[in-house]
Amino acid sequence: MSLQVQNANNVKIYTVSGSKGSRSIPDWLARRNKKAWKNDLEWRHRIELIQDFEFPEASLKIRTTRDGKYVMATGVYKPQMRVYEYSEMSMKFDRHTDAENVDFQILSDDWTKTVHLQSDRSIEFQAQGGLHFKTRIPKFGRSLTYHYPSCDLLVTGSSNEIYRLNLEQGRFLNSLVTDIDPTGGNGVNCGEINPAHLLYGCGTDAGTVEFWDLRVRGRVGILAPSLPESVLSNSLSISALKFREDGLSMAVGTSTGHVLMYDLRSNVPIYVKDHQYGFPIKSLTFHEGTQGEDGRSKIVSADCKIIKIWDRENGKNFTSIEPTNDINDVCVVDNSGLMFVANEGIQMQSYYIPSLGPAPKWCSFLDNLTEELEENPVQNIYDDYKFVTRKELSSLALDHLVGSAVLKPYMHGFFIDLRLYEKAKAIANPFAYTDYREREAKEKLAKESGSRIRATMKLPKVNKQLATKMMLDEAKARRKAGGSDAPVTEGGALKDNRFADLFTNPDFQVDEGTNEFKLLNPVQSTKKPSYRIVGDDEIEEASEASNSDGSDVDSDEDLIRVSTYKSGNNKKKSDQITSIRSGIKDRKRIPKMEALKQQQSNSSAPVLKSQAQRSFADRVAKDRNTANTISRSSSGGMEMTFNVGGGGRGGRGARGGARGGSRGGSRGGSSSSLRTGSSGSGGPERRERRSAGRNTIRNL
Repeated sequence: MSLQVQNANNVKIYTVSGSKGSRSIPDWLARRNKKAWKNDLEWRHRIELIQDFEFPEASLKIRTTRDGKYVMATGVYKPQMRVYEYSEMSMKFDRHTDAENVDFQILSDDWTKTVHLQSDRSIEFQAQGGLHFKTRIPKFGRSLTYHYPSCDLLVTGSSNEIYRLNLEQGRFLNSLVTDIDPTGGNGVNCGEINPAHLLYGCGTDAGTVEFWDLRVRGRVGILAPSLPESVLSNSLSISALKFREDGLSMAVGTSTGHVLMYDLRSNVPIYVKDHQYGFPIKSLTFHEGTQGEDGRSKIVSADCKIIKIWDRENGKNFTSIEPTNDINDVCVVDNSGLMFVANEGIQMQSYYIPSLGPAPKWCSFLDNLTEELEENPVQNIYDDYKFVTRKELSSLALDHLVGSAVLKPYMHGFFIDLRLYEKAKAIANPFAYTDYREREAKEKLAKESGSRIRATMKLPKVNKQLATKMMLDEAKARRKAGGSDAPVTEGGALKDNRFADLFTNPDFQVDEGTNEFKLLNPVQSTKKPSYRIVGDDEIEEASEASNSDGSDVDSDEDLIRVSTYKSGNNKKKSDQITSIRSGIKDRKRIPKMEALKQQQSNSSAPVLKSQAQRSFADRVAKDRNTANTISRSSSGGMEMTFNVGGGGRGGRGARGGARGGSRGGSRGGSSSSLRTGSSGSGGPERRERRSAGRNTIRNL
């Protein structure tokens, strides 16, 4: 067996019965489908504290007898009353009436003598054998109160009079006339007798509480409760009233949803509690003997939506209960943590709060059951559900499910089955897992890079840029002197006591905006720094950098990088980088080749055409007439002229000349590679291909 548990304000509240609310199928159909309910886990694990603890439609009022053996309730439909016996945990009998019940009182210690105020202005007296007597009152009644010393039954209604029916004499006595105007439809809503000194108090529609002494049948005082300015006082009326057994404390419930705590010796409330719903207070109860908190008493107040339990002394909230159906009446079992709730549902609800008190003797097994549940907690009712907002529902394209049984509305969103949510999310974003893996990989790489060994240099508080420059210069000089593996440390002027004030005293801060600084440093460096700021006081040298043109060649600042491994491989790698860097610098210094214009010796002759404008025959003739000469220019360039000789034996000479030309003319004559020859068999002329495996420029 299991119980549904709530944990409002860290106070466990166990729902013993009435968790399902009203049944949606009739009783005869429920009995027919009883076999199918064997597979219902909630039905199999249910607890029926009292069998048939329900009404066909709704329950109206509920009371317990003073001997602690019975509970009586009234409900509809048809209007009836039912008595339940604790020892049997079942219904003892039910009895139908002609009209709905408004209020009832138990006159004896057990259920045998009761009086009922009906909605048709009648008062019925029920005995053990059935209806004993019935009478009527002039106005519609609202509440019943029985005064034991004088045997007077006090009936309040929709008038300014309180009717007195003496049960010893069997007749009506003079009514108590209240100080309200009956022409406006005002009446008396509730009445209560103080158990200590038998003072009678009644709450009116005019928003006042009148106190009467029934020994002299006279009014002894009027109390006009006041609420905060934000509440409209013109619509205030008293809907509930309750006295404590100490004779001094009194709780007053209003139609605006407020509860005022009073001491009868003062007309100013001790504190005011607001239910925040704005519905009239229907029930007030003082609960004594609370477990824990030094046994301080609590107040149980209820409107149609919520039951609130709070401390009587300071008004601090203890816990609250929100049933599924509207509340009509609340009854707390004396000296226990069990309470019954009459509501608009079929089943009357039962709640057990161990913090309020132990379970009654007739159901002491509740304590053992709740202890087992605490040791083995059951799965929460919403563990398999996911809460989604309306915006998230739109992103998953599940808007069409609003209003169906798949979505359970809750506050500003909905509860949806977790399996359906996972499927919809996978369809809406099929790459979610891929994005998740990439994000995890990036986070792992970032975490590993953070654990690498890096050399950092602490900066002073003053002149950080100057100190950074000095550290880098000293590190560069130290590496040139001691090798590339020398560590980076701070020293020099930074550790010299003579220059200590330069990096500690703010008066020595260098102002880069002054004219003197600009004159001394007319050109600012635009190079990318080879370090980065690690914190407020530390810098870290970069291991690799890029030139301004975007190439991967290391810049000069990279000569100051930190070496964490001392091995021969690193030195070889650095030598390779140095050789590549020097080769690139040499290539940058090669001058551009320019075509030299030749002029004739006679200055009066016109200038010849350029080499590109001459015909091929002219260029060949000129090359044959020119002697082999070598001339060098002042800028380091070189010009070579030579004659092209014959090949000799046809195609072989041409091929040999081509090979000889590529090898510097060592074999087969010095013919050019552009020249072609014919094969020995007299075939067509063809161009010889230069070998792809030879680098002519490098061989030169």
